[in-house]
Amino acid sequence: MAIYSQHANRGKTQILATYQGPDGVVSKTVTSLGDSRPAAPIVDALNRISAFATVPVSVHDRREQRADYYPRRHLAALTDTAARADLLSGAHSLWYEYVSLRLHQALADLENALVAVPDTVSRAIHSELEVEESELRAAIDDFSGTSSGPETEYERSWEFGHPFVKYDDGMDTLSDETREQLDRREAGFTREEREKAVADLRVLVTAHSRCTGMWASLDDPSREIFAEPYDSDGFYMTVQAPEPDDADGSWEIEIGRWEPDDPDEEYGEHSSATGSTVISCALPAAPDADEIAHLLKSVEEKPLLLVQWAEMPVGTAIAGTTIEVTKRYDS
Repeated sequence: MAIYSQHANRGKTQILATYQGPDGVVSKTVTSLGDSRPAAPIVDALNRISAFATVPVSVHDRREQRADYYPRRHLAALTDTAARADLLSGAHSLWYEYVSLRLHQALADLENALVAVPDTVSRAIHSELEVEESELRAAIDDFSGTSSGPETEYERSWEFGHPFVKYDDGMDTLSDETREQLDRREAGFTREEREKAVADLRVLVTAHSRCTGMWASLDDPSREIFAEPYDSDGFYMTVQAPEPDDADGSWEIEIGRWEPDDPDEEYGEHSSATGSTVISCALPAAPDADEIAHLLKSVEEKPLLLVQWAEMPVGTAIAGTTIEVTKRYDS
């Protein structure tokens, strides 16, 4: 329900909340900082929190050709730290749990940013979250006809279908395309399959969030991380979760290489190339986010590890890990 920004004023940096009020758009000072450096991460986290909290209660859940509403249980996490664990334990739908995970990460980022600021600033930020949650809950209750109190004109307006928030988190989490993609992916899942898909999604998203730079991408939020660090001699790595309905499926790590479409060209000189898998490693058990993040960090620090790993024969562990090569695709 609010968009946050920072503004220099008389030697200080103000954090502003801008929202739609009964009489138009209003900006209010949330707090001021003498040091401008903590302002940017605080503003970024607040914008993500506002968007992740507001958008799920502002769109219809259209899975299975119906028009239902998404839950509002995630709103408790804005002010109740004990409720934040619930953001990581549901299985309502792939998209809703994806957004809940992003909200959890944004709240954690905010708390990390507040460590470096005075208590007065921290209290003001937490007070702002209380206002966001209170006004959003009240507006939803009024919209749904469940409000038991007298009709009230709220300071911050909320309208279903038109959330006043900053959408872009750099990951397209809240886009219609992402929601539709995840809805299509879970179509036909049993409850158990959806729970498994949500658990795998959390592992991939959490691991990917710990990467720095743009060299690793979450190609499909529910299934795969693609990592191609700079200076890896054309090699790349994928971390892939199994299909939830594949009882015998396992997580796989694959190392592949780009091959020039023109055999007379060298890698790096070609205008087009096709990727081909060199080795794959089927994991005996599902990994956790820390294991995948460690693997990605190793490749980020030493890109040519991919070259070394690609040479390993079947049955041996790739260097520095306990992950065994289970199949080679070259002679």
